[in-house]
Amino acid sequence: MTSVQHEDQPVLTAEPVGPGGARVDIAERSAWQVDGFVGLAAVLALGGAGTWGVIVGEQSGEVLPAVLGGVAYLVLAVLLGSLTIVQPGRTNVVQFFGRYVGTVRRAGLVLVLPLSTRKSLSVRVRNFETARMKVNDLTGNPVEIAAIVVWQVADTAKASFAVEAYDEFIAVQAEAAVRHVAGTYAYDGPDDTPTLRGSTDQVSLELAHEVAERVVVAGLEIVEVRISHLAYAPEIAQAMLQRQQASAVVAARSRIVEGAVGMVQMALDELRTQGVVELDEDRKAAMVSNLLVVLCGDSRATPVVNTGTLYQ
Repeated sequence: MTSVQHEDQPVLTAEPVGPGGARVDIAERSAWQVDGFVGLAAVLALGGAGTWGVIVGEQSGEVLPAVLGGVAYLVLAVLLGSLTIVQPGRTNVVQFFGRYVGTVRRAGLVLVLPLSTRKSLSVRVRNFETARMKVNDLTGNPVEIAAIVVWQVADTAKASFAVEAYDEFIAVQAEAAVRHVAGTYAYDGPDDTPTLRGSTDQVSLELAHEVAERVVVAGLEIVEVRISHLAYAPEIAQAMLQRQQASAVVAARSRIVEGAVGMVQMALDELRTQGVVELDEDRKAAMVSNLLVVLCGDSRATPVVNTGTLYQ
């Protein structure tokens, strides 16, 4: 922030907005996990052991085998609750009594930390299109712009705990980035100047970096950002269309005149070189005028045959 000091005012300094240290500082790490089929085998073994203990206790009348059978059933229930299935493209964020202990990314049947809670989180590539927003470009002209954002979750811990709702967060931040970047470029301009209409790749790359910087706190990764809609606002669209048409007409006329002058110069040089006819300055001027009218005119010229001399 740049501060401005007047003679009768104190110096202004930039201060952070909001309480310091309020941001959740967390990063993804791998959770404790075992192959789910090992856990399933343990569950089956505990089930057999518990059944054996209960049967032996009932037959012998002893308490210890029945107690061991009950303990085996209890451990079986705990292990059975720790088995989870992770689908491809999804993860499980594991919490132990509210504390984040890690993320399971391995697909299939997995045995995780007992007595823990798990939240499934998708890491698949997703996309959305921002709303059509009316913004002012670098020259102050109102334009309508929208963009398609391709993204995915890169850090499941930040996506789960650093922001409230990461899908809503990225939608708002993407619109803010589009507004900011669109205001730094003119809609149209000279060929050597980057513009929204003529430098689509450059604008898209800058948009991707802008959005990525804004959503990194949520653990999100930007794959690509592309402009999907770009047009002048309706209130100035007709005037801008007339300006573009006028610019096109001027450019076309300039090219026509440039070519016509070259053809007239070539004709005069050939006449002089071949010695076909000798023209004084007045006749050269008249010939140049006639040739320019013919070459630069919008309609076809009607030829007039002169059977006399050039001075008639």
